[in-house]
Amino acid sequence: MAEEGGPVDVDGSIMEGGGQILRICTALSCLLGTRVRVSKIRAGRSTPGLRPQHLSGLETVRDLCAGQLKNAAIGSTEIDFTPGRIKGGSLTADTKTAGSVCLLLQVSLPCVLFAETPSELIFKGGTNAEMAPQIDYTTMVFKPIAEHFSFKLDCDIRKRGYYPRGGGEILVRVSPVRYLKPINLTDRGSVTKIYGRAFVAGVLPYKIVKDMTSAAVRCIRRELRDLYVNIQGVQESADRAVGNGCGIIIVAETSTGCLFAGSSLGRKGVPSDRVGAEAAEILLRNLRHGGCVDEYLQDQLIIFMALADGVSRIKTGPLTLHTQTAIHFVELLTKAKFTVTKCEEPGADSFIIECQGIGLQNKNV
Repeated sequence: MAEEGGPVDVDGSIMEGGGQILRICTALSCLLGTRVRVSKIRAGRSTPGLRPQHLSGLETVRDLCAGQLKNAAIGSTEIDFTPGRIKGGSLTADTKTAGSVCLLLQVSLPCVLFAETPSELIFKGGTNAEMAPQIDYTTMVFKPIAEHFSFKLDCDIRKRGYYPRGGGEILVRVSPVRYLKPINLTDRGSVTKIYGRAFVAGVLPYKIVKDMTSAAVRCIRRELRDLYVNIQGVQESADRAVGNGCGIIIVAETSTGCLFAGSSLGRKGVPSDRVGAEAAEILLRNLRHGGCVDEYLQDQLIIFMALADGVSRIKTGPLTLHTQTAIHFVELLTKAKFTVTKCEEPGADSFIIECQGIGLQNKNV
């Protein structure tokens, strides 16, 4: 079903210049039945071209729609993708590294929403990896907000996997929808709850959890004095986690159901209390701008806004480069129109992103 006149050519080196461009363009290619050719993939990175997790994501989309994928190999800087029909069904994708399972979910979720049958996807790799959303962010923040588009995402964390070994596994179940409803996230409300999760796995001592938690709570109390902060401490059992890891995620919920998060992972040479404080500082930074979504959710909503049937509006903080990149490539492929307007509120650094979606219909439902 490639469109007449050859593929849409995509320059993978512009703007954010990373794997995000690949994920957006192959997902939209699959949904719109448009052949795409992506060149200069990750051209500016220290290891240009496809890494294992990017290749795994491309192969997942190819398998979901029985498409054709050319030149896809580790290190390849150009791919050519021709989509087929999105069938759905059972599929397993394995990065065979600590590559993020959340990024595999990111590329495949829009596709399976418009499949012919329900999908059951097993993703293997890193569940809590640097430079990607932690699985806890996906289940605690992305899932409840994305479900406003009127679909249901069922995500079961079977095993956690950390850098450098990976070995984590999640099971995702999604039923197809006829179309996506637009969303309106413009009323922030006030923060009513703060909760989270601090964990250690492998040989790391539980004391790390206590250090991360108390530093995070101290940091939050300085700004939000009268809210109870409920962070659950977890020692991951050996049968539920591969390798050694530690980290924390803290979520703030508002009276109107907005969700914000700050998270951080332990790494060599960084004291545990620094990790906890870092997560708290990220959360507080995202609460200060006056928007309704945090900096990590902004860009993840763009593709759904473009596909929805109607006008979606979200209030955000300053636009991230990831969000600007998402808007650019989504507009290029879908012809949906986005407008970004600065809010005039005193003391707030917030923007309204509005999109007239294309109202993509799933003829199978």
